[in-house]
Amino acid sequence: MCRAAGPLRVSFSLDDLARTIAARAQANGEQSYTRTLLDKGPRGAARKFGEEALELVIAAVGQDEAAVRAEAADVLYHLLVVLEARGVPFDEVLAELERRTARSGLEEKASRRS
Repeated sequence: MCRAAGPLRVSFSLDDLARTIAARAQANGEQSYTRTLLDKGPRGAARKFGEEALELVIAAVGQDEAAVRAEAADVLYHLLVVLEARGVPFDEVLAELERRTARSGLEEKASRRS
């Protein structure tokens, strides 16, 4: 269920998280969990992302809002780690989303089938 309360004001953004991940990528594995994930390469980072995505699905269908919130945060973090591991800048992903939202979702999805 969605809350009826007004929007939550947060000063932290996904851009902030992407910058934090990029900075922690420069640390060593003894100091940074992010670095240990990146040391496993794109495959290892993607595997961990998949695990977290599955945990979000499980939370979404059978757990409380706090669990969904926590798992969603894990998914966002691990997605950005995968992007870092592959060298895909987060702003390029946002640009792709912006491009796609210029059309209806059904229209955009149909265009990817060709």
